[in-house]
Amino acid sequence: MRLVGRSTALLAVAALPLALTACSSGGSASGGAAKSAAGTAATPSVAATPEDPNAGLATGARLKTALAPASFFGPGYTLDASATRDSGSTYQEPSSAPASAGKPDCGKLAGTSWIAITGDTGVSFAQDDYANKNTSAEMAQEVDVFRGTTASTVLKHLKKAVAACPAFKDGDTKTTAKVKGAATRGLGDEAYTITVTDPAWQNGTTLIAVRRGTAVVTVLSTAGHDNGAATAKKLAARVTTAAAKVKG
Repeated sequence: MRLVGRSTALLAVAALPLALTACSSGGSASGGAAKSAAGTAATPSVAATPEDPNAGLATGARLKTALAPASFFGPGYTLDASATRDSGSTYQEPSSAPASAGKPDCGKLAGTSWIAITGDTGVSFAQDDYANKNTSAEMAQEVDVFRGTTASTVLKHLKKAVAACPAFKDGDTKTTAKVKGAATRGLGDEAYTITVTDPAWQNGTTLIAVRRGTAVVTVLSTAGHDNGAATAKKLAARVTTAAAKVKG
């Protein structure tokens, strides 16, 4: 899991006074008011106002309301408090390291916060993780928000990273996990599903990334007997729908 520091983007808006100049026509002012010379219209000077790049984007404090509640996961699942966090009521400075998508840390696909494999971080996020004490199954959810069209770029970087990770060695079992990725229909504006399997595991893992506007929803599931596919899709759909209703 990742710890993300908070930073506040402060934008200063400068306002310049409008100056109106009048030129004399050569005669004396009549009644105390000077007349402008013919053909010399005064033009006001208007300062450009910088736009807030985070305008309309939800903060982490608001995004956490889009995460599925404990009741969604059912009996046996408990919240992992150590894996529950968000970026708070301020925005963090975004960053991008696209080169990492070409040479990714494939092991990130074995854990939560796996979207970090793209090398992109947004301006806000919220995440948590639930584990089943009876079956050891795990389900994780996260929402990250990006400026402009960056969310679309994140999906492109994800596909590139997965293409560079056909397999990786599991740090715990020391066995080889295989990775397969495919575009997914019916979720958000676009979605991508990753299936990770290893003969040494009890069950495989399904990861789904969904872009909806400026947000990227990511989930992980090992629940069920289908590598977590059905539960991951259900969770992704739930969080994506809820995230679309969260405003900045």
